Amino acid sequence: FGSFQTLSLIKTAIRGDDITVRSYKVESRITSRFSHTIVRSSVVNSGSTPQSIAFNVQIPKRAFITNFTMNVNGITFVGSVKEKAVARNLYAQARARNKAAGIIRCRSKTDMETFKTEVHVPSGSNIEFELHYQEMMHRKLNLYEHTLHLQPGRLVPQLQVDVYIFEPQGIATVKASNTFGAQFADLIKVTSTKDKAHIVFKPTVQQQKQCENCTESAVEGVITVLYDVNRDSNAGELQVSDGHFVYFFAPSNLSPLPKNIVFVIDVSGSMWGVKMKQTVQAMKAILDDLTIDDYFSIVDFNHNVRCWSEGLVPGSSIQIADAKRYIENIKPNGGTNINEALLRAVQMLVRASNHRVIDPRSVSMIILVSDGDPTVGEIKLSAIQKNVKRVMREEFSLFSLGIGFDVDYDFLERIAMENRGMAQRIYANHDAAEQLRAFYSQVSSPLLRKITVQFQADSVAEVTQNHFDKFFSGSELVVAGKVLPSESNTLTSLTTGSAVSARLDIILETDADTTELDAELAKQQHSFTGFARQMWAYLTIKQLISERSLATTAVKKRKITQRIMTLAVEHQFVTPFTALLVESGDATERLLADSPKDPKHGCCSGAWQTPPPWVMSTPAPSMGEVLEGPKEEITLPERVNLVDNDPHFIIHLPRSNMDICFNIDSKPGHILNLLSDSGTGVTVNGQLIGSKKVNKRTYFGTIGIYYQPDGISVIVSTDEITMTDGRNNHSFTWGSTLFCFYFRIRISIVKNSNVIITINNSTQVMVLLHRVWKKHPVNVDFLGIYIPNENQYSPLVHGLIGQFSIEPEVILYDIHKGADPLKKEATMEVKGNKLLVTRGWQKDYRRDKKRGSNVYCWFIHNSGKGFIDGHYSQYIVPNLSSFLHMP
Repeated sequence: FGSFQTLSLIKTAIRGDDITVRSYKVESRITSRFSHTIVRSSVVNSGSTPQSIAFNVQIPKRAFITNFTMNVNGITFVGSVKEKAVARNLYAQARARNKAAGIIRCRSKTDMETFKTEVHVPSGSNIEFELHYQEMMHRKLNLYEHTLHLQPGRLVPQLQVDVYIFEPQGIATVKASNTFGAQFADLIKVTSTKDKAHIVFKPTVQQQKQCENCTESAVEGVITVLYDVNRDSNAGELQVSDGHFVYFFAPSNLSPLPKNIVFVIDVSGSMWGVKMKQTVQAMKAILDDLTIDDYFSIVDFNHNVRCWSEGLVPGSSIQIADAKRYIENIKPNGGTNINEALLRAVQMLVRASNHRVIDPRSVSMIILVSDGDPTVGEIKLSAIQKNVKRVMREEFSLFSLGIGFDVDYDFLERIAMENRGMAQRIYANHDAAEQLRAFYSQVSSPLLRKITVQFQADSVAEVTQNHFDKFFSGSELVVAGKVLPSESNTLTSLTTGSAVSARLDIILETDADTTELDAELAKQQHSFTGFARQMWAYLTIKQLISERSLATTAVKKRKITQRIMTLAVEHQFVTPFTALLVESGDATERLLADSPKDPKHGCCSGAWQTPPPWVMSTPAPSMGEVLEGPKEEITLPERVNLVDNDPHFIIHLPRSNMDICFNIDSKPGHILNLLSDSGTGVTVNGQLIGSKKVNKRTYFGTIGIYYQPDGISVIVSTDEITMTDGRNNHSFTWGSTLFCFYFRIRISIVKNSNVIITINNSTQVMVLLHRVWKKHPVNVDFLGIYIPNENQYSPLVHGLIGQFSIEPEVILYDIHKGADPLKKEATMEVKGNKLLVTRGWQKDYRRDKKRGSNVYCWFIHNSGKGFIDGHYSQYIVPNLSSFLHMP
C-alpha cells in the first residue's frame, strides 16, 4: 500500500536529557499518485560532553532515495547520485587522504529499508538532517494509502506532519487516522477541495505528553492517509506534463472472472503454534469467499507433500466445509519441501485445463504460504525457480506469502515475479490472519486475464510497459512514456485480451511549450512539479530491474544495468546500481549512501571512519555501529561445549576434567533447544536440515539466539546473519569481516568462517560456518555451535547444553576393552542412571574446519538417554526464539 516510513533518533544514542530535538518535520507532496517525501530533523547536543547523534529513517523498499543533506555546526554536506563505482572511488579517495569518510547502508528484511547516519559531536553542536525520497503509489482495494510511522522518542517543540495531495482528475474521498490513541483523533486535520487535500498533524508539547505531568511522548505509531480519485468513465485518465505522459486505467463496470486456486500451505515444524493457528483462521475466511463458479484445492507440505483433493473441485458449500475440517486437523512437523509442493500444484492446474474441467475464461493461480527456506528435497533456490518456471503455463500466476522474518522473502518475490504474480511479507503477530485475508482480497476478483497497451509508432517513445498479466478489482494499471513532438498525435490507449476489449483514441497536443496540466501545476504551492518525468523514470527503472533479474545472459544483464545507471543518475535515484555521495563544500569529507546489489547483503548502519574537524578525537561508543574489518579479536576458551557435524554434542565437565559425547537423532525441520535461561532472558535454538539424499543425516542449518530483555534476536543461517529488534531488521553477509554492537548485543563476524554473539558481556555463542562443494550429491552447508562453560547463567538455565552449567557428578568404573579394540568401554553413573559408555573421539573444528581437532570423550548411546534430563524429544520447541518448558 503506497508509501510507509519511520523517522526516529536512535533511543540508546540519545538516552537522557543531553540531546535536544528542536524540530521533527515530515512533508509529503502527492501529485497524480506520485509522492515526494521530505524528512527533516534539527538536533542540539545540549549536554556538557560529546554525544553520538543518529538520524534513522525507514523508507519503503519500493521508494528511491533522491537526496540527503546534513549541516553540522555550519558545515553543509550535500548529496548527488552517481554510478556506484564512481561514488565508491571518490569515497575511497577521501579515506586515502585521511579525510573524513563515512558509509551509510540501506538494508532490511522487512518491507522497509533503513537509512541511517551517525555523527559524534562536541557539546553545543547543532545538527540538521534532511532526507528526500520518491515513490509511486499503488491502488489496492479501491484506495491509495500513504502511511507515516512517527517515533520521535521524546517531546519535540516543533513536531509537524503535512501531506499535500493534488489530483487533477478530482479527489473522490480522503480520510486520515492514527494509532497513537483516541486523544489524537481531533488533532489530525483534513481539508479538501475538488482536486486538492491537506492533512496536517501539529501537536503542542503538552498534547504530545502521555499524561498531563508526564515527560514521555505518546507520539509513537502510525498516521494513515487513504484516498481515491474521481473517474468519469471506464476509458481511463491521461495526463501530459513536461514532455511525458501518464495513463491510469481502473475500470469499474467489469464483472469478476471465475478463478481456479491451488493453496499451497507450509506445515513444517516451524509453523507450529501461533503461525499455524492464524493461517488456519485466515484460510477458513478465504474459503468462505469462494463461489460455486470457482475451483480450488489445497496442497500442504512439510518433508512430504499431501493433497486435500487430487484435482480441482468447485467451491460448493459441501467442499468448503470438508476443506475447513482438513486444515483444522493439520499438525505442523518436519522439514520444508517447497519444490515438490509447487510442482504438484502446477500439475493440478495443468490437468484441470487439459481435461476442460475449468472455464476457459477463468484465471488460474497458485497461492503459496510459507515461513522458511527449503530443507528437504531440492533445496537450491535457483533450481527450484527453474523447475517451477519450466512447468508453469503462461496463463498461470504464482503469488507468494512469506510469514515471519526467517523466510527468504527475496526468493519468494523472485519466484512470484517470474511467474506473473507478486509476493507479500506477512508479519507473524496478532493480526497475521488479517494480513493474509487482506492479501487474498487483492487478488480474489480478477477482471482481465491479459492487457496489451498499443500506441501509434510516431506518437510516443520509451513506454514503461505495454503488456500486463491479470488485472484485479480495486487496482489500477499505470503506463508512462515520453511524448514525441508533433502537431497532432493519436494515442490508441488500450486494447485488452480475449476476456474483455476496449479502445480509446486520445489526441495529444504536444506542439505547445506547456500543457494545461503544467500551467496548473505551476499555480499550486505544494504540488510536485515534474511528477510525470520522475514517474516515467521510476516505473522504467523498476521494470528494468525486474527484467535484469530474469535476464538469461551476462550480456543482457550488462546492457540493462547500464541503462538503469544512466536513468538513475539523470533522475537522481539511489538504486542497487547507483549511490548517493554526500560531501562537504570542499569535497574533502564524504559519506556514501549505498544499497547492495544483492538485497540479501548489507550493513545496518555506518559511522565516520576518520573523524572530521568538528568531531572530537576520541569518539564515545555508539549503539548500532558497524565497522568493517576486525574491531577486536574475540576468542573462546580452549575447552568448550559444542555441537557440530551431524549433530555430535561434546559436553566439557571442568570439575571432572572429562568430555562426554552424544548424538541426537531427530528429523529435518525440528528445532532443538540448546540453551534456555528464563532468568537472564537468553535462549539458543537450532533448526535441523537434512542432507540432499535421504540417509537419515541431519545438521543444524539455522541458529536462533534471542535476548528477551532487549527484544533482540539474531538468526544465523548458512547464507547470512540477521539481527532484529522486532521493529527493524539488519542483515550481514558472510562475505566480509565486521564488528557490530546494538544495545547489549555484540556481533563479531570473521569472513566466511564464524560469528561470535556476545550478550550483556556475560554470555557468548560462536557459530561456525561449514561450506561444502555446491555440486556434492549428498552434503549440504551447515553450522556448528560452540558455547563456553564460563558463560554466566541463572539457576533456571536448561537446554541440551545449558543444563550442564551445573555440572553433574559422574562416576566412571569398570573400564575394559570393547568390541572395537580401539575403543574401550566402561560403566558410568550419572543422575541416578547406570550407562554403558564407549571411549571414542569427536571433532572440534574451530582451528581446522576441514579435518578438525580430535576431542577424546566417553560416548553416551541412544541420543544421550540417561545423561540428558528426560528424552531428547522434550527439547523440540516451536520456533527459533522459544524458551524451553520442561515438565
